[in-house]
Amino acid sequence: MALMDFIKKQFIDILQWTEDADGTLAWRFPMAEMEIQNGASLTVRDSQVALFVNEGTVADVFAPGMYKLTTQTLPVLTYLKNWDKLFESPFKSDVYFFSTRTQLDQKWGTPNPITIRDKEFGIVRLRAFGIYSYHLTDPKTFYQKISGTRDVYTREELEGQLRNTMVAGMTDLFGESGVPFIDMAANQDEFGKAMFAKAAPMFAEYGLALDSLVVQNVSLPEELQKILDQKIGMNMIGDMQRYTQYQVANSIPDAAKNEGGLAAMGVGLGAGVGFGQVMGQAMGAALQPTAAAPAVAAISADDVVATLEKLHGLVEKGILSKDEFEAKKAELLKKLT
Repeated sequence: MALMDFIKKQFIDILQWTEDADGTLAWRFPMAEMEIQNGASLTVRDSQVALFVNEGTVADVFAPGMYKLTTQTLPVLTYLKNWDKLFESPFKSDVYFFSTRTQLDQKWGTPNPITIRDKEFGIVRLRAFGIYSYHLTDPKTFYQKISGTRDVYTREELEGQLRNTMVAGMTDLFGESGVPFIDMAANQDEFGKAMFAKAAPMFAEYGLALDSLVVQNVSLPEELQKILDQKIGMNMIGDMQRYTQYQVANSIPDAAKNEGGLAAMGVGLGAGVGFGQVMGQAMGAALQPTAAAPAVAAISADDVVATLEKLHGLVEKGILSKDEFEAKKAELLKKLT
């Protein structure tokens, strides 16, 4: 019976893997009850790595190429099985193939807003998403920590783990860097580089190399957006007086071209300047309740217009030069602030 069993037993003379679909990271060669013929051919294609495992212990690793399986090409397996150098019998071993191709356009993101502690705004919640790519570099580590003895291990099975790893790294990044959230959100390229540096070592722990990481969007939480709007409003208040002064300075030359123009614009100009001052005071009072009341202007807009009208008449009569008029105009406009 033993002789008949030996005759019926099938032997493997060629070991290879032709990937028939994208997304497979690890594939176990189907052995069943078969044994590998001594001197069999092993073909490892580009973007692949082969791994021999003996009774749960990782043995020999093969890079791309074609090999004849003997005690010379299987030194670790030969040692584990205590083979003699002249060993030529069929043998059993688990053989795994791994894809080292770059896995492109992998998406990461925060399925729900995450809470972080920001240096400037305290506790905030945010969303972010983008894309990344990676490839397998260490089949031994990947086999021991991720794929194990599975017949097939796919990219989709690993996706959730990698995505959560990056989101956790992003949370730690804000806590460790001390850089305000606004500064990072304003420059997504630098934000992506910081996340890449944080996530790359985590990928390496699984036998993977992170090739690229892109931040496509960072969504500001509603409460943070309100704070930013208030800050923008405060900056606008600081420029209100200068904006009013700029309007007055640009209106006078056009009005002076028409006879009686300066007098005609007096009411509108006074109203405009007054409105600007009132708006500045009102916004300041709303956003800074404890701020002191703004000082009263030393001269009214109507007085400035009346004076400028008289000076313009002196220019037309040749009593004042245009340079003298411009100098006096600038002096009067300064008194509006």
